[in-house]
This record gives sequence, structure tokens and C-alpha cells, in this order.
Amino acid sequence: MRARRWLDLLPEPSVRAQRAIAALVILTQGGIAVTGAIVRVTASGLGCPTWPQCFPGSFTPVAHAEVPRIHQAVEFGNRMVTFAVVIAAALAVLAVTRARRRTEVLVYAWLMPASTVVQAVIGGITVRTGLLWWTVAIHLLTSMAMVWLSVLLYVKVGEPDDAVVHRRVAPPLRGLTALIGLNLAAVLVTGTLVTAAGPHAGDRSATRTVPRLKVEVTTLVHAHSSLLVSYLALVIGLGFGLLAVRAARAVLLRLGVLVALVCAQAAVGTAQYYTGVPAALVALHVAGAAACTAATAALWASMRETTRERAEAEPVAG
Repeated sequence: MRARRWLDLLPEPSVRAQRAIAALVILTQGGIAVTGAIVRVTASGLGCPTWPQCFPGSFTPVAHAEVPRIHQAVEFGNRMVTFAVVIAAALAVLAVTRARRRTEVLVYAWLMPASTVVQAVIGGITVRTGLLWWTVAIHLLTSMAMVWLSVLLYVKVGEPDDAVVHRRVAPPLRGLTALIGLNLAAVLVTGTLVTAAGPHAGDRSATRTVPRLKVEVTTLVHAHSSLLVSYLALVIGLGFGLLAVRAARAVLLRLGVLVALVCAQAAVGTAQYYTGVPAALVALHVAGAAACTAATAALWASMRETTRERAEAEPVAG
């Protein structure tokens, strides 16, 4: 194939280079979630009131009496971050394809640009529906899913293609880790609902009304915080289980990082609630959500290890 021949002209990237690119993918996927939060808390969600153009007939901001320059700059800047996401995703695909990595790695790499396209479409729908609350929620949740997948890409890039996969822990503990992931998903969903009913609609225009979730925000906060407590309790319970079976140091280290992040995230969320949901803490809370998602994905991935030996132990998928 002609494309393959052109690709072979590029230098073959080392595993270290591939992992560096995968790390960049994680940072850009998490980063755009944070810049999206900044758009919301600065009421810049409609700084570019159309999509894919910023204004009708222009892909860049233009002077407009009803749209302040600062809101245009914030939203346009967020759209520009998309290019960093695209570049990182493209580099990941090029690197693992040039290195002729196994199919599993190629699939995870291709999920990055594919999901970026999906995210761009969701973003366009969000703008065109006037920041309808459930489209905003899906927009953030998609970013969190992409952070999870990019962490798995990073892990799998570092595994030898001819390796055999072994379980590091017993199935019940791996099952508990999966339950932690599901609990995290519930925490994230309820977090977006709190935002949907809260004060940061993403736009403060006197001529537009942003559709909001008509549920008492205090009720949603209690549901969100209760799920966070159960999430932390499951993580701590897993920790006792891992200590009991003398789990590998790498697993315990990732668990410790996750516990620290969840505690910090709980502190930020509590501070948000009692200080009137200041903009800076909202953005920090979204960054914390991305960090907790990445740490949970890393913990899940650490439940397995690879060796180059063709051991007789039964290979484990996933």
C-alpha cells in the first residue's frame, strides 16, 4: 500500500517515544475538559454562537455588540485546544502504526481520533441547542471516557507485543476494581447533574435563556456526595484486600495515589458547596475529576501484568 510505504520513510519510534506520545494524549484529553469548564464558569459558552464557524461567515471571532470580546476569546481558545487534541491523537496513530504494534494497541490508538470527532460533533450540538444541559453533561462525560481510554493506551503501549498476560490479583479483587469504576461513572454522572442545576449555565445573556435541569440542587449534591463516599469506601476496602494478599508494589502505589486524589477531590467539592460555587473551584474540580478518572483507569490496568516468557499459565484478556 502506498500509505504504508510513505509511513515506512519515517523513523521507527522507540517504546519510550510511543509512551511519551500516549502521555501527551492523556494530558490533552484531560486538558480540554478543564478548558471546557473554564468556558462554562466564565459564561463564554456562546462566545462563538455557531458551529463549526465561530460566527456566520467567519471561523474566527468578530466584533459583535451582544457578545463580549472576552467571551469570544475564551470559547475560541477552547476550540483551538481541540487542535492540540487532534495532533496528539494523530501522532499516537502514526507512532504505533509505524512501529507495527499489535492489533490491540492499534485499536486503542485509533479510538483517540475517532472519539475526538465524536466529541467535536457533541460540542457542535451543544452550541446549536443553546447549551442544553444534557448535551453539556454528555460533552463532559465523553471527555472522561476518553481520559480512561487514553490511560489504557499508555499502559498497553508499554507492554511487549509478544508478551503473555497474567493476573496480579484474584478475580474477586479485580471484580471489586471493576465495581469501583462503575461507582466512579455514577459519581461523574451525578456531578454533571449538579452542574446542570447549579449557577454556572455557561451564558449570562439577557436575550437568551439557557435550558437548565429543574431539580433541587441540594438533592443532587447529596446524591453526588453519597456516591463519592461509597467510591472512596470501595477504594479503601480494595486497599485492605490488596494488603491482605500482599499485592505488588506497583498496584499499591497506584491505589495510594487514587486515595489521595479522591480525598483532595472531596475537599474541593465541599469547599465549592460552602463558598457559593466559585468559578476557580469549579475548574479545579473538573481537573480533579479527570485526575481521578485517570488514576482509576491506571489502577484497573495494574491488576494485570505481562511477561515475555511463554508461560503455561492461561493468558488473560483485557
